[in-house]
Amino acid sequence: MIIPWQELDPETLTNLLEHFVLQEGTEYGEQDVSLADKVEAVRQQLQQGIAVLVYSELHESVNVVHKTHLSKASTDDYQPE
Repeated sequence: MIIPWQELDPETLTNLLEHFVLQEGTEYGEQDVSLADKVEAVRQQLQQGIAVLVYSELHESVNVVHKTHLSKASTDDYQPE
């Protein structure tokens, strides 16, 4: 199920994005990128419609998913690879 990010309390959205960024553990090479910058980058992807928030009832979790990785089935119970 896709969650409209605009309908979330700003603090809740920030907490979800921080959790997502921390669980991803993406490396940025030799550059140090702050948590705030990583969260802002994901927030911009949501605002631009590049990514969406997807809630999985099965796993009771929320993930940020790039729109190209969506299908009808994945919006019901999306699991990251």
